[in-house]
Amino acid sequence: MHPTLRRLDRLAASLAERPGTVAVLGLGSAGAEFERFDEHSDIDFFVITGSASEKAALLEDPSWLEGLGGTVSYSFVNDANGRKALFDDGLFTEYAVFTSEEFHTLPVVGVRVAWSREPDALNFGDLPVPAPAVLDTEEFHLNEALTNLYVGLHRELRGEHLAAFRFIQVHAMDRVLALLRLDPAVHWQRDVFDASRRAESVPGVPFAEMVPGYGKCRAAASATLGWLESRYPVDPVIGEAIRALLERGPAVANGFLEG
Repeated sequence: MHPTLRRLDRLAASLAERPGTVAVLGLGSAGAEFERFDEHSDIDFFVITGSASEKAALLEDPSWLEGLGGTVSYSFVNDANGRKALFDDGLFTEYAVFTSEEFHTLPVVGVRVAWSREPDALNFGDLPVPAPAVLDTEEFHLNEALTNLYVGLHRELRGEHLAAFRFIQVHAMDRVLALLRLDPAVHWQRDVFDASRRAESVPGVPFAEMVPGYGKCRAAASATLGWLESRYPVDPVIGEAIRALLERGPAVANGFLEG
């Protein structure tokens, strides 16, 4: 285990002194997959309490967070249940506090118990995992990606470069990642909450060409269309419509229209 991650054990030992706490749980690279933790990782964790009053006390006074070691130099409430915080030595953490009853309604996976007062009371097997989209099919994600490219190129031609960026390099890429998830031949250490995590380990996906950045949407759309056509049955109608937009001239200046 990475030595920095041992700081969560120190925090757990500190919180164990509070009778109202039930458990400290690591998540993400601080969770069951702790071998992924490195110098660029942050510590995500849950504190589980036995009562709403203890939860409220932990949320009201976060000074207990310094049980991780070091001094909190920056923090803010990012959720009704917790905060994000940066320590003076560079450690970044995000945490939430839940009662035992609340915890068992949460969609969490990959939990690691750093400490528990009542280990038998924490049943991870029954926790719900986020459900996929209602239309979670290859056909849906493929055609969503293609229409994202089409709409995005129209935004680009109108001069709406930021809107085009989001359609072509964000929304369409989300659909590409969904297609990779559905492909039985593709395997990578996926994160069920963030499809972009570790996607670079998937061979044969030209991410640098598909997401080249702001102002490069035409090149991005061309690369994404080419990749999709190389792997999936792209309807020629939408394929040709996208290519026709790619062949048009550069974006007009100050030519914005609604729609």
